[in-house]
Amino acid sequence: MLATVRSFAKINIGLCIGANRRDGFHELRTVYQTIALHDLLRVRVGHGSGIEIHCSDPRVPIDTSNTCYAMLERAMDALKVKGRLVLEIEKRLPVRGGLGGASGNAVAALVGLEMALKKQLAASERLRIAAEVGSDVPLFLVGGTVLGVGRGEDVYPLPDVPAFSIVVATPDMGVSTPKAFADWDALLASGEQAELRSASTGGDARRSIEFPKLTGLHPSVRMKAFSRKISSWLGSVPLKGGRFSGVPAGGRGRAEILLLDLVRTGIENDFEQVVFPQYPALRDVKCALERTGAVYASLSGSGSALYGLFRTKAGAEKAAARLRKEGIPAQATVTLTRSQYWRKFRVSSFE
Repeated sequence: MLATVRSFAKINIGLCIGANRRDGFHELRTVYQTIALHDLLRVRVGHGSGIEIHCSDPRVPIDTSNTCYAMLERAMDALKVKGRLVLEIEKRLPVRGGLGGASGNAVAALVGLEMALKKQLAASERLRIAAEVGSDVPLFLVGGTVLGVGRGEDVYPLPDVPAFSIVVATPDMGVSTPKAFADWDALLASGEQAELRSASTGGDARRSIEFPKLTGLHPSVRMKAFSRKISSWLGSVPLKGGRFSGVPAGGRGRAEILLLDLVRTGIENDFEQVVFPQYPALRDVKCALERTGAVYASLSGSGSALYGLFRTKAGAEKAAARLRKEGIPAQATVTLTRSQYWRKFRVSSFE
């Protein structure tokens, strides 16, 4: 029994880091958006027992630490079936790049297993297992435009935005997400300490820390402000039947209007404030995306991948070619709606 599936990537359109949680994670708010870049996975079920993983990229673990292993082990128990699983991963997405490669692989492995067995878990069971495996995993059970809250594992489907042409830049460096969170906590603490010093001396705390936007804002206040920005952005185009509809006045298409409104609302990724000082080259890549015509550019997750949203496919392709000439790995692609995501999931053979 065999199934071959695509494992799509995601980007984060804005990411707000909130308070520390009792479980050691942080509260988050983000909009996930699936895109067409993908890995390929082949799931084979045979006689025997155990899970065997093969990957084209030697940096990807093939033992029990692989998210696919954790997902398949739980899924086999939940499906109450036995057999030997062989998983082949053709890795095309960067490792530790902020595009959700490992998380997407886990969901693709689950869906591939269900296809091979011709059995499917209930949606609630799928989500429960996915949340156990990783914070970014559940979003790939939804696809399209998705709101992520909690530590990112609580996901809510949003109305799909119109297709965006996108350039994804993948510098050859890895950013540690745990370290990025630790650096954020340290930065936030330095801002709070500066405010205390300012209160005791009558000085201006905003002059004593690197990122003044952090001062005076409790995490819950920042989260609410971010949520308002997201609501303002996604509410900028009328909806009909759960989808964006109508062409706004002035001759601009829906996608372009949404891009301009995205810039207007000031939606940002908090990780940029701690990742860019540690990796100045990533800030340079963001500037390069903007210089080549991106209406909006951002780090995805904690990086190291960055993306730019463009008005046209031709503009995105031209920008990607220019970045490659400058030595920056880059690909032009498109965002995927929810229906496109699931329609393209299964393939008959490796491409």
